[in-house]
Amino acid sequence: MAESNNIQSELIPKIATGFCGGIARTSGMCGAVSGAVMAINLFYGRNTPDVPIEKSYAPVQKLIKSFADTFGSINCKELTGVDLATEEGRKQFYQTNLIEQCKNFTEVATKMAMSLIEEKPL
Repeated sequence: MAESNNIQSELIPKIATGFCGGIARTSGMCGAVSGAVMAINLFYGRNTPDVPIEKSYAPVQKLIKSFADTFGSINCKELTGVDLATEEGRKQFYQTNLIEQCKNFTEVATKMAMSLIEEKPL
């Protein structure tokens, strides 16, 4: 999303490294959702504490609701059905090719975020 909007930084892939596996395999929020939140904030986040948060919060809330409505959850463990914190869960993830499902989550979350960015909130 950054590159498609002429935002380039070698830091962008680095800062998203821990998102996979529901944030570093903790089974929390889906990394695709976390990444989409980060992308929205590239455009609507604030640079100083005195700037109102609503410009960012509104599209982020819409993203989370839309993703949950589409897939039934924003939680990695609930979405994949495996616990990536365990060796057994990671083995099952790769054996059942759940990576393809995660790629779909990423694609859909990206499209949702792009749509919300194009809405030009507040």
